[in-house]
Amino acid sequence: MRATATSAILRRAVLAGLGLIWLFPTYLILANAFRPADEYQPSDAIKPSGSFALFDNIAEVWERTDIAQSLFSTMLYALVSPGLAVLLGALAGYAIVVLRLKYGFAWFMLIYGGSIFPFQMLLVPLFVGYSKTPLYDTRLGMVLIHLAINIPFAALVMRNFYGGVAVSIFEAARMDGASTMRVFLRIFLPVSWPALAAVFIFEFTFTWNDLLFGLTLTQSETARPVMTEIAALTSDVYAGTPVPIALAAGLVVSLPTVVLFLATQRLFARGLSIAQL
Repeated sequence: MRATATSAILRRAVLAGLGLIWLFPTYLILANAFRPADEYQPSDAIKPSGSFALFDNIAEVWERTDIAQSLFSTMLYALVSPGLAVLLGALAGYAIVVLRLKYGFAWFMLIYGGSIFPFQMLLVPLFVGYSKTPLYDTRLGMVLIHLAINIPFAALVMRNFYGGVAVSIFEAARMDGASTMRVFLRIFLPVSWPALAAVFIFEFTFTWNDLLFGLTLTQSETARPVMTEIAALTSDVYAGTPVPIALAAGLVVSLPTVVLFLATQRLFARGLSIAQL
């Protein structure tokens, strides 16, 4: 009995230690983002500051960058593209599993195959293709890019989810006179809400944090996503941007994803468990 209690205490102590190690970088970000910009010294980065200058640092970020417009563009990309992606992914999973589309597995591999390759391999052909069309450096172009990137994962999750739904439900609804699309909208789509929400949260976070495609496919402040704007600011740390200001900018752009995850973590976990990932 005593050995079991000692083992439990030891396990909790190890987990607590690992948790502190994991949270240490977050502590460094918070401690130095709160610090006045002119008081930052690398040797004192671990020590908490006695002053609170976070809002002053954020105001400086607003003056140095066009972050407000970038935040709006990123919010547009992170809401529209994942929203359309989960809908199209659900339709793909519905057609392949429930409607038993001919050559369904081949169609699924065609949809999902694009996500097998690293995104870095896609940058050059995307840049060459986009630069020859009006889609380059536009918000519409970025929405389409993120939509194409997000659809394969959504199709994978929804294909797994619909595989666990009894096909007899579809057959019974069809016998009652419901059309194929009506069955999807009235039965399968509401049933799959937790899985759809989980996929949307995951893809919202991915789109919000995107840097590669923003750097490659945008130039203007109108279409530039916020991570690209912040990257331009943080890359200038050694040329004049104080570290606290760069860290304050990172905190600002991280808030939407943190708030979304904290508000929906139970729904996220439930959706992924239902989808059997």
